[in-house]
Amino acid sequence: MKEDNLFNVGDDTCDITVLHEKPIRRAKEQLMSENTYMELSETFKIFGNPTRLKILSLLSVEDLCVCDICEILNMSQSAVSHQLRTLRSKNLVKYTKEGKQARYSLADKHVVQILKIGIEHVLE
Repeated sequence: MKEDNLFNVGDDTCDITVLHEKPIRRAKEQLMSENTYMELSETFKIFGNPTRLKILSLLSVEDLCVCDICEILNMSQSAVSHQLRTLRSKNLVKYTKEGKQARYSLADKHVVQILKIGIEHVLE
């Protein structure tokens, strides 16, 4: 009969349980608040939609009005506006009114960095 800490369920698990106190303590010290992880999770969920990723990619090249985004993506204004509202809710895009048009841009350089890193990872 095998002990609980000695059974092997695969090569990707430890065969024995040995706790390494210093690395555990250092890692625990880096944990953020539960609320921070919840916010981060919600932000990453936004990146889980191909249409929103396309919009972010477009805006990483050029600020665009809603009509331009609709034309490029061949989507209705209501569908694009819905996605833009979702992106705005997590402070990923911002807009300015120019007369009767709303011109969108990325909220800051971090959005471009997240996109760039994600694309680099996928293409590796």
